[in-house]
Amino acid sequence: MKQPVFTKRETEVLQLICLGHTNAQIAKILNISISTAKVHVASIFQKLGVNNRILAVIKYLKISKDFEI
Repeated sequence: MKQPVFTKRETEVLQLICLGHTNAQIAKILNISISTAKVHVASIFQKLGVNNRILAVIKYLKISKDFEI
């Protein structure tokens, strides 16, 4: 599988998902609306081919060589 290409913002959101943050928390941390956070999460799920946060984290950690918490 080809590694998905994430925007800078999607990468930020994905790292916050990996840390266990909710959409509301992500929105607050990144100073964006909850709706915008949800759009980023949906885009991330689509790019990773998953439908929940746990699978997104697992798949991201498997494909990412540069992940830092």
